[in-house]
Amino acid sequence: MPKYLIQATYTRDGVTGVLAKGGSSRRDAIAQMLSAVGGQLESLYFGFGERDVWVVADMPDNEAAASVIMTVNASGAVMANTTVLLTPEQVDAAAQRSIDYRPPGS
Repeated sequence: MPKYLIQATYTRDGVTGVLAKGGSSRRDAIAQMLSAVGGQLESLYFGFGERDVWVVADMPDNEAAASVIMTVNASGAVMANTTVLLTPEQVDAAAQRSIDYRPPGS
């Protein structure tokens, strides 16, 4: 199953919600949301700085990941983005592909 990194920043309303219900409540809500699209939470960490939350999740496909991120961002409590993660073996397979490419201006 494809793996995704979700990085999120809380709005003021999002921080208020975390303060009211706690971090473990957010973890449980995120795990439930991922399960609803056929995914699974691998890990969730809170931090401080430019981002507030880092989630690593397995989801069945890009459409499931897009539906999660659109739903989360539509809430207005969080601004999140997603990165598709590749295993070292997937990078090995990609490196073995022969691509005919001509750089601009060549």
